[in-house]
Amino acid sequence: MVRESPPHTSGISWVGAHGGAGATTFAGALGGTDIGHAWPVVAEGEPGDVLLLARTHLAGLQAASKALDSLRTGRHPAGIRLVALVLVADAPGRIPPELWRRVRVLRAAVRTFSVPWIPQWRVGKSAPKAPRSIVELAAFISTRPETTPPR
Repeated sequence: MVRESPPHTSGISWVGAHGGAGATTFAGALGGTDIGHAWPVVAEGEPGDVLLLARTHLAGLQAASKALDSLRTGRHPAGIRLVALVLVADAPGRIPPELWRRVRVLRAAVRTFSVPWIPQWRVGKSAPKAPRSIVELAAFISTRPETTPPR
């Protein structure tokens, strides 16, 4: 995948497990580098600490599983460290039971944050009040230990 190198505003990379997962939105809202949906290239200065994003529809959860499996089996560039998985609601309301089972499996495998549907984000506006999960995610990002990038 070809991408422009964004400015590195923080020691984290937002990686979408699939297109439309929200990497641009989350990097803009919480800081960090929007990597798109490819692993960061640490050797080129992209942060190796990854927050992996996926929507909660079937394709998004399958893409998250595939990305986590590539991390588990070592099929990723050197210097990558998964910080957390961020599951972003694909629609308002509850997740259907058949998808909820997949979410539980992902949560059992990795630290996970679940972000509800935020209608204002759909039209490019700020939410009047950040949902608790966003506040918790922001706090987690700001208090996590920084890792020193390889030279």
